Amino acid sequence: MPELPEVQTVVAELQEARLLGRRITDVKIRWQKIVATPQVDKFRRDLTGQTLADFTRRGKFIMIKLQSGKWLLIHLRMTGQLLILPANRPVTKHEHVILRFDDRRTLRYHDPRKFGRLYLVDEPEQIISNLGWEPLDRAFTLKAFSAKLSRFKRQIKPLLLDQTFIAGLGNIYVDEALFEAYLHPLRSANSLKPPEIAALHRAIRRVLRKGIQNRGTSLGNGKANFASINRRRGRNQESLKVFQRQGQACPRCGTVIRRIAVGQRSTHFCPHCQRQNR
Repeated sequence: MPELPEVQTVVAELQEARLLGRRITDVKIRWQKIVATPQVDKFRRDLTGQTLADFTRRGKFIMIKLQSGKWLLIHLRMTGQLLILPANRPVTKHEHVILRFDDRRTLRYHDPRKFGRLYLVDEPEQIISNLGWEPLDRAFTLKAFSAKLSRFKRQIKPLLLDQTFIAGLGNIYVDEALFEAYLHPLRSANSLKPPEIAALHRAIRRVLRKGIQNRGTSLGNGKANFASINRRRGRNQESLKVFQRQGQACPRCGTVIRRIAVGQRSTHFCPHCQRQNR
């Protein structure tokens, strides 16, 4: 699933694509369930004729501001991608929503597994009001993070995956951050000592910034893996220390990296560097 660095990469490329000021002249929907709200006919009618005014991100949501004041929100889920292609390029099997612009380009929503969703709303808060911290914002301070962690008895891995706690983190970057901070994924949040909280706070920001710098993580070679609007694969997979490296040697100590299930999610860690009873 695209996480914060991958979504930020998509938003950056939308900003670079000279789409601002372009008017939507036609909307085609080839898989109706992709549109979460409003009804498909209203979605098509209300979006046609709109002009693109801005591209931003909140958590894992791509947010497109329209000149009318409405917002188009896109959640890529597992395998969603956005593509900018000439209008005369044939539509392929997995391109479920096509927005045509007045410059004869199209923005296409491509999703082999059809889990992604599009929302057209008057205010973004209708969809994203329950999202937690943006971990790269100034508001995500060590003091605030420490105070909030102390209230939770939950295991740290599921808590960090909870989008109402921190928005944008997913399996890849949580595993990497916990490794950076020497924390076992089964530790309870309120058991962390101040130096451990500080290390985790730094690690979350560090792995996300590195992911953005590397233009996201693309795992494997399948077409469903993350690729940017320009069809470029991310480079961050080359920097991963533990995620999907089970059976390999820990880059710090040489211990074999393990994989376990935590909250029904595959979790990767070094049993020596990330001891549960440290």
